[in-house]
Amino acid sequence: MFKDLRDLSRFNGFLPLILSRFISNVGNGLSPIALAYGVLGLKGATGTDLSLVMTARIAPMILFMLLGGVIGDRFKRNRIVGGTDIIGSLFAGISAISFIAGFANVPLLCLMGGLFGVFGALWWPAMSGVLPEILPKRSLQKGNAVVGLLSNFGFVVGALAGGTIVTLFGSGWALLVDAISFLIAVLLVWNIDLPAMPVRERNSMFHDLKVGWFEFISRSWVVAIVISFTFMNLCFEATISVLGPLAFNVGGHGPRNWSFNLAAITAGMIVGGIASFKIRFTRPLVLGMLSIALVPAWIYFMGFKLPLAIVLVGAFVAGVAVEIFTVVWGTSMQTNIPEASYSRVVSYDAFGSYALAPIGIAFAGPIANWIGVSHTLLIAASIALVVALIPLALKSVRNLRYQAAE
Repeated sequence: MFKDLRDLSRFNGFLPLILSRFISNVGNGLSPIALAYGVLGLKGATGTDLSLVMTARIAPMILFMLLGGVIGDRFKRNRIVGGTDIIGSLFAGISAISFIAGFANVPLLCLMGGLFGVFGALWWPAMSGVLPEILPKRSLQKGNAVVGLLSNFGFVVGALAGGTIVTLFGSGWALLVDAISFLIAVLLVWNIDLPAMPVRERNSMFHDLKVGWFEFISRSWVVAIVISFTFMNLCFEATISVLGPLAFNVGGHGPRNWSFNLAAITAGMIVGGIASFKIRFTRPLVLGMLSIALVPAWIYFMGFKLPLAIVLVGAFVAGVAVEIFTVVWGTSMQTNIPEASYSRVVSYDAFGSYALAPIGIAFAGPIANWIGVSHTLLIAASIALVVALIPLALKSVRNLRYQAAE
């Protein structure tokens, strides 16, 4: 692995990229714990309030994702990433100060989260396209594994620190660290010397979206996986954003125990990333979807109220599965999608994959209030298990290979 890292570090821009992902993910590990228990700590707050705040963050990101894809194919992607991180840090900082100064409320947090989500929609397609501009195709699987490893190390650090900081000092200080991490990441990624975007005819945004759409739907394997993740993410995001924090919001140790879950998932992702170095995936999407089918076990464990240690084992296995899928999916896209339309295809991928996630987050709290957190978790786990296996019935999914190395 270290030899691979040395080889990859010879490519200009790779080290700043992975360092920026590590730092920003320290903040990303802090923020879900800080925000969830910050909201639940507000006077009179319920699971419905948590659903509102979390939905406000993700819904604008989905709505503006296609715009982000067009922009990501027109301008230097690292500058888009840096610019959106600067603005995002401002909104995160305002949320942090509202908790520290004692004027936090649900409408304000929804507004800040919504604005953050808009710029997140611009960030995502651009960031997804940075690595293929730095590395040749033959190195992308290992490059994706390294990016995932460093990102996950950062998330583990943030998640473990998040429970402690929230418990000892409050949500505001954890969110402030998150805001600062964005600014540091900007300094690293902004100055990466990427090649100029290819010169192409300037067309209308609608034309660019149309071209990206045909690139997207022309690949049945892409469409099948995206439809699967439409429902998978409905369940998973509802669990991460609302149902998990509610399940552990008992006994005075909610932030700590939930941070253990997030850390266990990310520790599993680190192991999955290391495994991705060693394995050459001959049928990547078969392995990826079989791996994803293991994720619902963790949700089932929470739904059945199993002991914390068993739930953490489930979280760890889920993390291994998620990272293996992330590496094979990213590499499959990067080696099979033309660079000129890559950000647009990624934006359609993200738009479709997360299209129902805001609905899952919005209704998770009210449904949990109605039928109970445990029953809601069991329903979510069952849906996720079924939709993870369905794409394997498609021949193009089973037979996909990485495109020949350049």
